[in-house]
Amino acid sequence: MACATCHNPANAHAQSNDLSVQLGGANQQIPGTRAVPSLRYLNLLPAFFFAKDGTPTAGFNRDGSAATLAGQARVPLLAAHEMANISAADLTARLAKAAYVEEFRQVFGSDILAAPEQAVERIGFALQQYQKEDHDFFPFDAKYDQFLAGKIALNSAELRGLALFNNPAKGNCAACHVSARGADGSAPLFTDFSYDNIGVPRNPAIPANADPAYFDLGLCGPIRNDLSSRSDLCGAFKVPTLRNVTTRKVFFHNGRFTNLRDVLGFYVRRDTNPEEWYPRAADGSIDKFDDLPAAYKKNVNTVEVPYNRLPGMAPALSAQEIDDVITFLGTLNDGYQINP
Repeated sequence: MACATCHNPANAHAQSNDLSVQLGGANQQIPGTRAVPSLRYLNLLPAFFFAKDGTPTAGFNRDGSAATLAGQARVPLLAAHEMANISAADLTARLAKAAYVEEFRQVFGSDILAAPEQAVERIGFALQQYQKEDHDFFPFDAKYDQFLAGKIALNSAELRGLALFNNPAKGNCAACHVSARGADGSAPLFTDFSYDNIGVPRNPAIPANADPAYFDLGLCGPIRNDLSSRSDLCGAFKVPTLRNVTTRKVFFHNGRFTNLRDVLGFYVRRDTNPEEWYPRAADGSIDKFDDLPAAYKKNVNTVEVPYNRLPGMAPALSAQEIDDVITFLGTLNDGYQINP
């Protein structure tokens, strides 16, 4: 298993299949617990911090548990459900047999493998620098980038989608997925680095979810453990970039959806038509926010548009408007070629 096994460069450094979680381990038979995120544009993320207003922000991994790209890159190396190296010594023994080991020694010292823990640190550093220096990870060459640069125009459907995306009374997407240039003129990353709890339905395709007592609570565990006492953060996951989103095979931290139209439908009809997304409880009621323990369901965002609806109300976006937003999202894919 390589990094590219899950983070395929041909699919914007994200997974190229629609499995909710990938299989790893020594025999590639051990399932993970979260969907694979893209590695694009991570070089611009800061370490996790709490903003002045107390908002958890940034960091690496879906729960911000890694402080750096190097820290994030080291995790899969020793994870039992990923590359499954038993120890730092086991990993360096394998590295000693690699075709590129002499290049590694030339950069980090001829005796680097004699100190396995330090060697693993250097591996993480090398992977970090690769992502920071190779422009394939941050090309900023989508159609939308060309539009912002004044080189091309968007078509009518794309412009309608952009307007709906930005409209705080309609899609309100830009509230978290910022679409405007930064104050310094930098291109938008389509994330504000914040965390949100939107009550994504439980995914029965994840083997860990066969245990009714198991819950992935994002910021407050079980993978991250330093915020376990912050019950108000339970269920919150990092807002991802929407760059290359129409190329994604799965969506959300648990890979619950495999179709972007369903994702937008969930956003706008989660509260108007909860029966579409959630199962029935034993008493016949709808078990809304079923991937959270009852005590944490109050953490779900129900105040911002488009989540501030009630059953029977009209969704914030119509079917046609969803089509337009999806058309706009297609302008965020890397590698757009301007016709000469």
